[in-house]
Amino acid sequence: MERRTVLRALTGSAAAAVAALAFQGCGFQLRQAPNFVFNTIYIGTAPGSTLGNELKRSIASNGAVTVAGAPAPEAAQVVLDVLADQREKVVVGLNASGQVREFQLRTRFRFKVRTPQGKELIPETELLQQRDISFTESAALAKEAEEQLLYRDMQTDIVQQLMRRLAALKAI
Repeated sequence: MERRTVLRALTGSAAAAVAALAFQGCGFQLRQAPNFVFNTIYIGTAPGSTLGNELKRSIASNGAVTVAGAPAPEAAQVVLDVLADQREKVVVGLNASGQVREFQLRTRFRFKVRTPQGKELIPETELLQQRDISFTESAALAKEAEEQLLYRDMQTDIVQQLMRRLAALKAI
C-alpha cells in the first residue's frame, strides 16, 4: 500500500512540474508595473478632474516617474495635453408611457502626448468607455449610486489604457 501512495504523490508532483514548464514555454507572465522611457511628465488636466488625479496617482505610484507641477510644463520630458475629459448620459430606452427605462453612460477622454519642444509622441487620440444602465423610478437613489460606480469603473479602465499607451513609447 505504501508503494501506491508514493507513486501517486510522484505522479501528482510530475503533473505540476509539466504544467509549470508549459506555462513558461507559452510566454505567460503576470502583468507588471509599466516601464516608461521618460522620468518626468506634465499632465494638463483641470485641477478638480477625478480622472486626472487618478492618472497622476497611477504614474507616480511607479516610483520611477515624477509628475511635474502645474506652472512649469517645460520642466518635464513629456507633456500630456488633455483635450477633452467629459461624461455623458444618454437616454436609450423608454417604456410605453414615455418614462426612461435605460441610459447609456459614456466617458470620453481625448489627449495627445508631446515633448515640451513640440515633437508629437502620440497623436490626438480619443478613449471612449460606455456602459448601459437600467433605470426604475422606485430605486432612484440606488441607481444613482450604481451610476457613480460605473463612471468610476470606466475612469479606471481609461487610466489603465493610457498607462499602457505611455509605456508603449519607445523613444522621446
